[in-house]
Amino acid sequence: MDFIEIDDPTFDAARLRVWLQQAGFGPAGAGEGGEARWVRYPGDARRGLPGEAVEVRLSRGAGGHLRLAFSDPDGRPVEVEPRAFEATGPLTTFVDRHYRHYNAGVVGRAARAWCSHVEAGRKMLVSLAGAMSTAEVGISLAEMIREGKVHAISCTGANLEEDIFVLMAREHYRHVQWRALPAEAEQALLDEGLNRVTDVCIPERVMDDLIGLLKPLWAATVKTGGGPRLAPDWLAEALEVLFIERPELKPRRRDSWVCAALDAGIPIWVPGWADSTLGNALAAWCIAEGVQPHRLLLSDADAMVDLVAWYRRPENQRCGFFQVGGGIAGDFAICAVPLVTQDLREHTEPWGYFCQIGDAVTSYGGYSGAPPNEKITWGKITPDTPRFAIQSDATIVAPLIFGYVLGW
Repeated sequence: MDFIEIDDPTFDAARLRVWLQQAGFGPAGAGEGGEARWVRYPGDARRGLPGEAVEVRLSRGAGGHLRLAFSDPDGRPVEVEPRAFEATGPLTTFVDRHYRHYNAGVVGRAARAWCSHVEAGRKMLVSLAGAMSTAEVGISLAEMIREGKVHAISCTGANLEEDIFVLMAREHYRHVQWRALPAEAEQALLDEGLNRVTDVCIPERVMDDLIGLLKPLWAATVKTGGGPRLAPDWLAEALEVLFIERPELKPRRRDSWVCAALDAGIPIWVPGWADSTLGNALAAWCIAEGVQPHRLLLSDADAMVDLVAWYRRPENQRCGFFQVGGGIAGDFAICAVPLVTQDLREHTEPWGYFCQIGDAVTSYGGYSGAPPNEKITWGKITPDTPRFAIQSDATIVAPLIFGYVLGW
């Protein structure tokens, strides 16, 4: 039997025992040769270990070095990658140790499958619905983008703009005990110029400030005959002006997923931009100035054409799909695959990984609560696609999974 010999002097028996426990092994007595035996039953293991049942036998080699021999239940050798022994952060270790069953088990398996997906050289798209940007998902998502774990974003107009609102004025946000607010208190917040998103009140003035940066850009484009753009392109230009006028904000780029995406050059697609404060502002400006919106803004169909062109590139085939919430951000982007196969009637590879986090339950007519299997009938994924459904609060689960993938 082939052995792995660990010549790291810090990897003593105590550390090995902790590693085995974290990796899901349990003691199983002594082997025929007197070696200590540990067994891990079928399930998803930490990175570098196979998913099927595996046994490890421990012994001492020359110089007292620990030796490990991995095999399946029938005694056949099992290959274990060296990265299985690499140190991980406390969050990753905690999930490996404690998140094994039920909803928690799905969290662990989805995170480990993401690691395997990107380590195989494949891309990952994240779709953002809900108010994740106001929940400051950028703190972890921006790092995922910088570390090359996320390669494309599809989001609602609200998530696009609210990431920038946080960057501009986070210290002016107000937190409230939202479950106890009577209608009169809600009206008082409005009168004070505060718009509430669950427990966070966004000052209207930050919205006005960003709109104030965009209006001159729109006017200049109309005057010079410039062409229309996608929503993220307008935000990118406004950010350039913002950082010139307010250089003190530059350090905050670190927690902005929009800035991280722009810096990394990864695409952002925003279907339905009119369903946002800035989209409303553009429509209002067009009405006031007598300008046709198509002179400034490319349509959802234009965004889909751009998305399909991106997906069809060989390096982007079998991209993963990580969906936060339901709604248009996810529905729009995931349709790129059936668009090619069913409408263009051309071959393309299906999405290579799928995970959705949401609190919607499966019900008649409730698309956001539909299980991943339903997507097989639409040609978006296949029966072989790693797929996960996590019914939970995305503000808790998404950063947890991001942290795991990052090895925190």
